[in-house]
Amino acid sequence: MSLHTQYLESFLRSQFYMLRMDGPLPLPYRHYIAIMAAARHQCSYLINMHVDEFLKTGGMAEWLNGLEYVPQRLKNLNEINKLLAHRPWLITKEHIQKLVKTGENNWSLPELVHAVVLLTHYHALASFVFGSGINPERDPEIANGFRLISVSNFCVCDLANDNNIENASLTSNNFGIVDSLSELEALMVRMKRLHEEREDEEASQEEMSTRFEKETKESLFVFQTADHDMIVTSDVSRYIEDPGFGYEDFARRGEEHLPTFRAQDYTWENHGFSLVNRLYSDIGHLLDEKFRMVYSLTYNTMATHEDVDTTMLRRALFNYVHCMFGIRYDDYDYGEVNQLLERSLKVYIKTVTCYPERTTKRMYDSYWRQFKHSEKVHVNLLLMEARMQAELLYALRAITRHLT
Repeated sequence: MSLHTQYLESFLRSQFYMLRMDGPLPLPYRHYIAIMAAARHQCSYLINMHVDEFLKTGGMAEWLNGLEYVPQRLKNLNEINKLLAHRPWLITKEHIQKLVKTGENNWSLPELVHAVVLLTHYHALASFVFGSGINPERDPEIANGFRLISVSNFCVCDLANDNNIENASLTSNNFGIVDSLSELEALMVRMKRLHEEREDEEASQEEMSTRFEKETKESLFVFQTADHDMIVTSDVSRYIEDPGFGYEDFARRGEEHLPTFRAQDYTWENHGFSLVNRLYSDIGHLLDEKFRMVYSLTYNTMATHEDVDTTMLRRALFNYVHCMFGIRYDDYDYGEVNQLLERSLKVYIKTVTCYPERTTKRMYDSYWRQFKHSEKVHVNLLLMEARMQAELLYALRAITRHLT
């Protein structure tokens, strides 16, 4: 993240606030909730970090033996943790009522909002950790089954100086420089064409709606290349129930009709922000700053090109994540997603967002091969924040419905 210092400051401020500053939850609870959230994606990097913090802040060591050793009220978070992590659109006001009305083990609304902010933060952070190659990757040829993915064979100082590490991975993947350059040029041409078309014609609301439906259905065919049967180690499984529960495509409705979440009906700016700020003071301002920061962050460059307006590309990345979670923007033309995000990038986005534990270095290397490492980290930041916002919107909407 230090490749993007402005963003990093904003991220650290909000994380410090939710973990260390005054708030509804005691400190050990905060770290245990972080562990429960990271465990949904088998993110051992984050789990280990918060196991240490949990003990340092006075947490009972016995709780680290697993969920059967923790107070019932923490156990009661299991369901909402599971749904937020994998299928947030299933969260209803009944889930909220169950948590706030369970007698002696009940949660107050401020406590629940604090817990929800932590859960969504750590689910999304697990996406960033795996997308950036920070978590160990399974490797059957190594004794303990794990090896650390290194993004390239450059040292950290090279990454910070942004030496063009893609060129190193190109040779090993048998991609010609010419291919990746033409890929970049083709993307620039498509962006230019979309800008011109935007000025020429306005699509009808009906057409926009059809394009959203098409995009959600097409995301069904963005297949997973990684192995489906992940082995969940005991140091992870002790913190979760129902480990087999995972992401299912929003568009795969079958019998039940899942209504699309129309972004205009419940927005972060008009609804979520004020609710979260009212129940857990100041966190709304910190999250809002972080969302705005990542959405507007730009250096006006694309790989070797200077003075490029990347707004269209950033919006496509953000909205594609929301699309996979069933959130639709009436004023957005989803045809742009197909124009701007090629298949290998879509596979990467879907994996990092929905099944981060399956992300591989090959996926990271396979898209935008001519782009700088810092630009790919920027993509991961956008995916992380888009995911956190999507989960938060579903949870906060359910809390709002409970209150009304």
